[in-house]
Parts: sequence; C-alpha cells; structure tokens
Amino acid sequence: MPELTWQKSTYSAEAANCVEIATTSTTVHIRDSKNPNSPHLTLRATAWVEFLSTARSRNA
Repeated sequence: MPELTWQKSTYSAEAANCVEIATTSTTVHIRDSKNPNSPHLTLRATAWVEFLSTARSRNA
C-alpha cells in the first residue's frame, strides 16, 4: 500500500481531537487523531460519498 497522507477537517481546531482521513483513487482511510498509530477504517470511495451525503442531509 502506498504511503497515506492524512488530513484533518478544516472545521477542526488545531489542537482538537477528531478523525483524520487519507484518500486513494478507490478508498478512504479514517483514523482517530488522538491515536494515529492504531488501526484505521478503510472504506470504498463510493461508501464514503454515501456516508457524507447522508450526514449532510440529516444536518440540513
């Protein structure tokens, strides 16, 4: 697997604990920023898009 580049949401404060994501062309990797060396969750990119769509519709 290639080296992943992790990023936090722009909505997170610099010191805030949150999730971080790293993307490839087909997957999205999600990890806890408080524990970056622990295992992370991997989703197909299509599942990530569906998750975001659902989350946004519930916050509207």
